[in-house]
Amino acid sequence: GRFVVRRFIRPRVACKCCERITQAELPSRPIERGRPGPGLLAHVLVSKYADHCPLYRQSQIYAREGVELERSTMSDWVGRSAALLERLADLIGRHVREGKAIFADDTTLKLQAPGKTRTARIWTYVRDERAWAGEAPPAVWYQFSPDRKGEHPSKHLQDFSGWMHADGYAGFNVLWRSGEVREVACMAHIRRKFVDVQQSQGSAIAEEAIKRIAGLYAVEKEARGRPPNERVRIRQEKAAPVFDALETWLGEQLPKISAKSEVAKAIRYGLSRMKRLRPYLSHGELEIDNNNAERGMRGVALGRKNWLFAGSERGGKSAATMFTLIESAKLNGVDPQAWLSDVLARISDCKINQLDQLLPWRCAKPGAT
Repeated sequence: GRFVVRRFIRPRVACKCCERITQAELPSRPIERGRPGPGLLAHVLVSKYADHCPLYRQSQIYAREGVELERSTMSDWVGRSAALLERLADLIGRHVREGKAIFADDTTLKLQAPGKTRTARIWTYVRDERAWAGEAPPAVWYQFSPDRKGEHPSKHLQDFSGWMHADGYAGFNVLWRSGEVREVACMAHIRRKFVDVQQSQGSAIAEEAIKRIAGLYAVEKEARGRPPNERVRIRQEKAAPVFDALETWLGEQLPKISAKSEVAKAIRYGLSRMKRLRPYLSHGELEIDNNNAERGMRGVALGRKNWLFAGSERGGKSAATMFTLIESAKLNGVDPQAWLSDVLARISDCKINQLDQLLPWRCAKPGAT
């Protein structure tokens, strides 16, 4: 990378007749009367939210290149850029909520408060239809909340109707009761319980459960990328017998072991979640697990290890906006820095009814640099 100073010369012209003075207009800027161009802003944003480099480290890097940029200055740029791009993130959120099936999850984020830090949440909602040859582009939508109350996902998904892959978080119960959102459980969570028991205790029951679950994933490997009707046929023929046998076998093992043992807890959890996972066998648009949402949280998890916390609720919302844009670009094979640089250069002059032309799957070319 290199730094370039652009100098704009705006000549003034006076009219001899009316003595009126006119001056050439400045080109539009992402930040009104701000110094940074779209390329620098995109670099700061991607460095923080894709490469997980805190602003104070970026300031030190720039200083070695002879460019003095204070952390507070870049923090202001991040907030202003996120506010400018918020409408674009909202469009991505609407695209996600228009899907037949979505993936949902949440993770913690430290929020700075007077004299202390408290635990806030980042929620992710993913639409990815590539596994069943859907034509809609994949996208991920993030939302920030200061706590984990169930009212937040209910508000986020108030206009969504369809299937939702999720863990057993009780806060989603309001959505299930509404009837508009139907639950699909996650086999990865079930498997994880048995893996933990196997690693800590070497349980033969846990080992057998893991092997049986592996049989279900082998079927999914065969079904991946096929149309929904073919996926249903394959699952009904090959996965349903394995699923039924696993459920029956788990039920048979439970009376044979101590009810307070860890493997018994894993079995009870598995049996309770398998009832909610069964719809995937008869709906080709559904997945066996919620791993798409789990993968969507990796960027947040890596970021919080570096920049540690959000400085305010506004900072948390800015992070959600930028994660939405950057992770959606990555899902579509688009270079997020090249795309954001292009968007920041155009968005100020873009009409509201043409904003969808800036979406990552429409605006930039895959692999752009």
